[in-house]
This record gives sequence, structure tokens and C-alpha cells, in this order.
Amino acid sequence: MAGEPPATGRRPLALMGLLGFASGLPLLLTFFTLQQWMSESGVSLRAIGLTASIGLPYLLKFLWAPILDRAPPGALAGLGRRRGWLLPVQAALTGAILLMAVSDPNRHPLALVLAALLLAFCSATQDVAIDAWRIESFAPRLQAAALGCYVWGYRIAMQVSGAGAIWLAGRIGWHGAYVAMAFCSLLGLLATLLIREPARLVGPHPAGGGWDEQLRARVVAPLRDLLARPGSGLVVAFVLLFNLGTQLADTMAAPFYHALGFSRDAVALANGLPALAAALCGAAASAFCVARYGGSRTLIIAAMVQMASMGLYLALWQAGPVTAMLLAKVTVEGFAEALATTTFLTYLSRLCSTEYTATQYALLSSMAPIAWRTLGGGTGIAAQALGWPVFFSGAILCALPGILIMLTLMRRYPSGLPPRPAPLASRP
Repeated sequence: MAGEPPATGRRPLALMGLLGFASGLPLLLTFFTLQQWMSESGVSLRAIGLTASIGLPYLLKFLWAPILDRAPPGALAGLGRRRGWLLPVQAALTGAILLMAVSDPNRHPLALVLAALLLAFCSATQDVAIDAWRIESFAPRLQAAALGCYVWGYRIAMQVSGAGAIWLAGRIGWHGAYVAMAFCSLLGLLATLLIREPARLVGPHPAGGGWDEQLRARVVAPLRDLLARPGSGLVVAFVLLFNLGTQLADTMAAPFYHALGFSRDAVALANGLPALAAALCGAAASAFCVARYGGSRTLIIAAMVQMASMGLYLALWQAGPVTAMLLAKVTVEGFAEALATTTFLTYLSRLCSTEYTATQYALLSSMAPIAWRTLGGGTGIAAQALGWPVFFSGAILCALPGILIMLTLMRRYPSGLPPRPAPLASRP
């Protein structure tokens, strides 16, 4: 076993927050902020809706996650498995943001989309490495605290790359704003240089063998272990559908604000400090509710709060371009999404077997946005055909299946998560 023992103390938790910042920064640069840029450039709703497909690497990251369990090539191997992969991936991530900065949605739309795809790929790969580092570096009793620090850093980064980038675009232009985001991404490189490589425990994966053996051991076996559990079909359905309504609505948020006549500064203000404060409160509320009511009940509470927050899209449609209403809508939405995200990530972490923690987490977190990334590409067409009120009403209804599935799981398994079978190695 090589590397450091499980982390303790405040410094590793602070670095976890910094890695959360690095993980959260790229997301809106390929999503909401990019859509705001495209909306102002006169790009059609259909094309903007298709940007949801840019995030496909987040779905498919489990395919190359096993590579990150191998030693990195060349001189990078001396840094260890986690740090050795993180450094080059983070450098490529910064380069991808710079490529977006020198592109243009009108003159070079294909170059912009390809750069955004590269950024999404690097971001998804970085997420795999960071999740593996978190799970391997912190003792079980500190996992919740580490995840909390990660979510705080993640939400702060989303404010920087969302409201911050939009505000900067009004002062230095979109190209300058993306260059500034590239500099912010260097914080991830700094964090990777400061963290310690975790101990490498001997697990169920073979050290050698061909790629077929590696594939069976690192992907097929963890997936079989996950699906062999009682209730696994319902669990997978819940993971797929829990956030679908919110994700579909969020895909059209930027063009919706633009259609209502909100200025760039109004959108930046609404997504600024009030939304950040609400998101941090939502993450803290998740920890309290999970401890008080349990993870399953908190997921239902979070889904209902999200449905209520999506109702504010309709209220905003009725009110028109009223900044106070936009501020209220985004603030409530920030609280609801942070509450749901933190609780959902805790749920995913608890689903993982200790034998396959990193790979199963990558598999589950890849499953979560499948419905959004596949259906989200049609949101622009749906919004254009149905109109904003009907579209957002449909998004609200999409939250109901997740609630019903969790209620079914709670009824079938009142003691908590479905029981796990014995590890594969011990089965006849």
C-alpha cells in the first residue's frame, strides 16, 4: 500500500472545497452561460436546445473511468494515480476554455461547439478523478463533511462561471469573460499540487491482464454487483428521473429570460450573491434534513421544493420583466437545487459497495443525467411549439415519477436502502 492514510483535519477539507470549485466551474460554461451568449448572438431556440447534448461526456464518463484506475503514463506516474491524471486533465480543461474564448457563435459556431465538447470531456474526466480521490482520501466518518465542502465549492464556482461570467461579459465582452474563467480554472491545478496522493488499497481488481479482463473487472463486475441487489431496477429508474423536470426547465432558462426582455445585468444580478447564499443554505438544509428525517424522505421533500420553485417560471411569465420577481425565482431555485443535489449525491454515495466505490459512483453519476442529455436536445423545439407556459408546466409534471418511485422504494424497503448481496468474490 502506497500513499497517505485517510485524511483528517481542516486542511484536506479546505482542499476538497477547492477541488469542488474546480469541478463546478466548467459546467455552466458549456450550459447556461453558453446559452446566454448564444441567445444574445441571435442563435435559434432549436440550436440552443441542442446544446444540452454537449454534456454527453458526463453520461459516458464511466467508459473511460477504468483508465484512471491505472497508473498514468511516463513521468506523471511519479505523482500517483489520482494526481498524475488530474494535472494533465486540468491543463487540457484550461486550454478548452481558452479555445471557447477565441470562438464565436456567429462566425465560428462549429469551433465553439467542438471546444465546448472538449471542455465537457475534460470536466467529466476531472470529476471521475476527484470523486475517486475524495472516496479514497477520507475516512468513512468524514465522507459527509468532505462532500459538503465539495458542494459548497461547486456552488461557488457555478456562481463565478454563471452570474460572474455574464457580469464580466457586459464589461469586457464574452471573449474576455471566458479568458477570465480560464484563469479561474487554474485553482484546480493549484489544489492538485497541494493535495496528498491517497493510499492505494488492494481491491478486487486484477493488477494485470488484458483489456478484456480489465473491462470485466472494472466495469462489468461493479455493474453486475449494483444490478444484482433487490430493488435495483427501481433504484436505477429513480436515479434517471429524479432531476429530470428541473433539468429540462433549466435548459431553456437563459432563452426564457432573454425572451421576457431581461438585460444581461439583471440576469447576472439575480444569479449573484443572493442565489449563492440560498444555495449554501440549501446544502446545509440537506445535511440537517438527512440527519433528522433520513435520506429517502429528504429526497421527496427536495423534489417537492423543486416543483414549487419551477412554478415560479409561470409566475415570472405572468409578471413579465420584473427584476424583483426574477430575483425571487432564482433565489428559491438556488435553494431548491442545492437541497436536491446534496441529498441526491449523498444517496448515490450510499448506494456504492465498498469493493467498487469509485467505479460505481462514476456509473451512477453517469446514469443520472441520461434522460436530460437525451431529451434535453428537444427542449428548444418543444418550447417553440408549445409556448413557455405549457412547456414549464410539463417540466413540473416530469418531477412526479421520481417522487412516486421513491415512495415505492420506501414502502418496499422501510428500513432504508435495498440490502446488498454478498460480494461477488464470495459467491459460488
